[in-house]
Amino acid sequence: MKVWIGPAGVPISSKDRSTLGGLKTVAELGLNAMEVEFVRRVGMGNAMAKEVGELAKELGIRLSVHAPYFVNLCSMEKEKLEASKQRILDAAERAYHMGADIVVFHPGFYGKLSHEEAWNAVKEASQDMLDRMRGMGIKGVRLGLETTGKVSQFGELDEVVRICKEVEGCAPVIDFAHVYARAAGKIDYGQIFEKVKVLKLGHLHTHFTGVEFSPVGITGKGNEKHHLELKSNKPPFEPLAKEVLKRKLEVTIISESPILEQDSLIMRGIFEKQGYKF
Repeated sequence: MKVWIGPAGVPISSKDRSTLGGLKTVAELGLNAMEVEFVRRVGMGNAMAKEVGELAKELGIRLSVHAPYFVNLCSMEKEKLEASKQRILDAAERAYHMGADIVVFHPGFYGKLSHEEAWNAVKEASQDMLDRMRGMGIKGVRLGLETTGKVSQFGELDEVVRICKEVEGCAPVIDFAHVYARAAGKIDYGQIFEKVKVLKLGHLHTHFTGVEFSPVGITGKGNEKHHLELKSNKPPFEPLAKEVLKRKLEVTIISESPILEQDSLIMRGIFEKQGYKF
């Protein structure tokens, strides 16, 4: 088993705001993972991606990439669907050049589609992107479908796992805060790991932060509002660390807390308290 922990993007304390500067700060802090965030667009060339990958390798940092947020694979408009795929493909290309093994994205919104129609749309788009990635010579990069935090979004754990089961090259990205928010403040880490067990993953990529949510009707469901610090205990982190160690999982945990690296270090400390050595 092995645990990688680090921030989503350049650490707040990093004086050098570049990706390279961020990696150096991550290493100085004693963390071992970082997610490169392409929030609005993929603003990095392949040459820089290679440089980022070389430095990460030298520093022993595991990289992942988050594609831009303007993605909707359930869109009925051809242009929007194609633009969404292109954003993910651009991010996947950079991931390949930097040696990252996963490109994370929020799949889309149900809109007027039924859950089953949306599922078919996301499956079809994912298969198409993987075919195109092969054509581009992109190997070793998984499409990471993230569990989402609002009931209007495609991304319940079950539907993500189902796609990953049927489309080789797709992997679930478990955002524990989103699972917690969507279930209106309930989470069972053991149950989550049981559900992904069927995929026989060598490595599981995850996100963690505290989260504020608002209940939706009387359905026992909720919508994510905003991220909170780890100390909010919503959801609690220690039971997750214990479950990971009990199951001897190989896992990356990316902190999306408002205090990115500070909470990464607290997570690291919780694992160490349980006897894990980084």
